[in-house]
Amino acid sequence: MVNTNTNALGILFPNVYDELVPELTSERLMASIPFASRYRMIDFSLSSMVNCGIDNITVLVRENYFSLLDHLGSGREWDLSRKNGGLNIFPPYAQKNTGVYGGKIGLMQSILGFLKSQKEKYVILSDTNIAMNFDFKALLNAHIKSEADVTVAYTKEEIPQSIMKIDNPRKVMYYTLDIDGGEVKNMHINPQESGVKNYSMNIYVFARETLIKLINEAFVAGGIYLERDIMLPQINAGTLKVCGYEYEGYVSRINSLKGYFDENMRLLENKNLEALFEKNPIYTKIRDDNPTRYMNGSSATNVMVADGCVIEGEVENSILFRGVKIGKGAKVKNAILMQDTVVEAGVEIDYVITDKKVKISEGKELRGTESFPIFIAKRQVV
Repeated sequence: MVNTNTNALGILFPNVYDELVPELTSERLMASIPFASRYRMIDFSLSSMVNCGIDNITVLVRENYFSLLDHLGSGREWDLSRKNGGLNIFPPYAQKNTGVYGGKIGLMQSILGFLKSQKEKYVILSDTNIAMNFDFKALLNAHIKSEADVTVAYTKEEIPQSIMKIDNPRKVMYYTLDIDGGEVKNMHINPQESGVKNYSMNIYVFARETLIKLINEAFVAGGIYLERDIMLPQINAGTLKVCGYEYEGYVSRINSLKGYFDENMRLLENKNLEALFEKNPIYTKIRDDNPTRYMNGSSATNVMVADGCVIEGEVENSILFRGVKIGKGAKVKNAILMQDTVVEAGVEIDYVITDKKVKISEGKELRGTESFPIFIAKRQVV
């Protein structure tokens, strides 16, 4: 790991986009959704920060965070188990007379005492619905060079139809940016226009003192959302210099169950797998297990398989997480099978997503479609 200290602390928001994938977040939050056979979504932003020398990282959870606490532990896998700095997890109700917060302003206002006591000059904020291998040091350097009040990372891409059709746009917001000469001139909330846009990654750099001042003022005025209630009004008024930072690396945004399926399947192509993982290592919780065993008569074609699996049947175009068991004569195609799923003998499945510890009984046949994969909830027996 990179041990050189970067003059910034990180804040991660693991709950912001939970409503986009209710099937996967009924018992967990967005940050702990399994991805790419052995990782969780938070691993990518957390590892990217650590790889850039950020060793003081705070996670502000709101609800459904047991699985995340279990995954992160003390932060040892990310070299964040430290006396000073390291990994800090703040649950809701961290202080008396507070409730579960509806937006980032309330979340950060609850830890202003913590922010005031820190030594780092800058704060980097990030959501956790994007799998990426991000260079936060390059982002910070660009922010310092531009002398901006805020720098926001963005990609040039089309807005997915799935997020444009969300049922509750007031709770789930996405943003596009008008940029001129590197400076953000306007921010659009939930735009419906098609075509390639400057699509915000919801990754921001602030000077710590500036962030504290803005949060204090917005909270007193009843503000809830960082982008809507702080950044947009001040961009329009010209009182906040906001610069854009274009990220050209590989990104996987989780915006729907279908999007989750597609983004996992993209990693079966070597060029995408290399683009996401080759730059810097992505760390995750270690589970000591045996190597995967391929039994006599089994076959595996174009698959991503974690350790601890036992394969006796046929697997094609699929993602298998740790401890998955495929019975003799079973045919698994176009599937994402999460940890400890059991597919018994003679089962045939196609376009299926199983959550953890699912059991598909002998002889069953399940077939979804490319546009509508079947989802089986955690611990269910089919």
